[in-house]
Amino acid sequence: MNERPGILALEDGTIFEGIGFGARATVCGEAVFNTSITGYQEILTDPSYKGQIVAMTYTQIGNYGVNSADVESWRPHVGGFVIRELCRKPSNWRSEASLDEYLAKHEIPGLYGVDTRLLTSKLRVEGAMKACLSTEGISGKEAVDRARAWHGIVGVDYVCEVTHGKPFVWDEDGSKSARWVVERDASGQIRYHRPTVPADIPVVAIDYGVKYNILRSLRRQGFRVQVVPARSTAEEVMSYRPWGVLLSNGPGDPEALDYAHRAVRELLGQVPIFGICLGHQILGFAVGGRTFKLKFGHRGGNHPVKDLASGKVAITSQNHGFAVDPASLPSDVEITQVNLYDKTVEGLRHKRYPAFSVQYHPEASPGPHDTDELFAKFRRLIETRSLS
Repeated sequence: MNERPGILALEDGTIFEGIGFGARATVCGEAVFNTSITGYQEILTDPSYKGQIVAMTYTQIGNYGVNSADVESWRPHVGGFVIRELCRKPSNWRSEASLDEYLAKHEIPGLYGVDTRLLTSKLRVEGAMKACLSTEGISGKEAVDRARAWHGIVGVDYVCEVTHGKPFVWDEDGSKSARWVVERDASGQIRYHRPTVPADIPVVAIDYGVKYNILRSLRRQGFRVQVVPARSTAEEVMSYRPWGVLLSNGPGDPEALDYAHRAVRELLGQVPIFGICLGHQILGFAVGGRTFKLKFGHRGGNHPVKDLASGKVAITSQNHGFAVDPASLPSDVEITQVNLYDKTVEGLRHKRYPAFSVQYHPEASPGPHDTDELFAKFRRLIETRSLS
């Protein structure tokens, strides 16, 4: 174990003491909390957490270890990780390393023994705050000063730090995207993966910090997925002759991404578009809308979202600190879904162009399959478009 004394200091001067694990380091970021019970590895590797120090509300973290198959990106992106209780000896047949070893390998500091209930209550009441997490023995005063001096999230482009630098094709043979099952095949043999369908529809996924499970979900629907960097122009996207375009999730303030707004604006009407999370917000800007910063964000796997047309409610996974301002949307854009906690916009549909988006993560399966259908909806939209 890489244990040592550590602290988490907030910009308002509050200091939480704990025991450091993972890397010996000092980092600054926006202190936020996530209410999920499981999925800490997916949280660590979700690019949308770039620039943030994440606190988990669930008591014990690390009990099933970490493995290389379930990562959501090419590396973990959180700035720091704060938990109540650390499991030192994980127990799971797929585990390849402990949480402590994983964070140390990727030079990310963690802190356990923290009163995460108090921390969460504070962030809910006062909002997400600038923070400094240190496991290097710096003083509380220095940590508070560093937190206050940090530049913050608003107006910062973090997408450029998490997007892949070069285009690539995702999982051509389907081996990385096979759906996990435990069942017997026709010969009576147990299998752990269901064969992936052939890829027959070409799409481009613009990588603003894309989660790999979004790419897996696209591939399972029979899409041939070409991934391109965040700064790709509309002309570069269309050079791949896609039948559809996916706008991915990602970190930071969507207002700072003028290059993305411009590219998507030019793509509207040329090809069907599906936006997820940050991609939803970018679509909002592309059609003339704006966003605003939420007080403490939506981060967890238990957010109820209502579809306004059907009245159905889905339990969704969410990770975002900004939301589309409904008052800023033009008349040719329809709000399709709302969050039942705070009535924020969860879905959009353009009335003239084949484009729709959701604020939540349909690939994350908290329901567990409440919103899987959205990827099939994207395929149907493309097929309908191609026949017209």
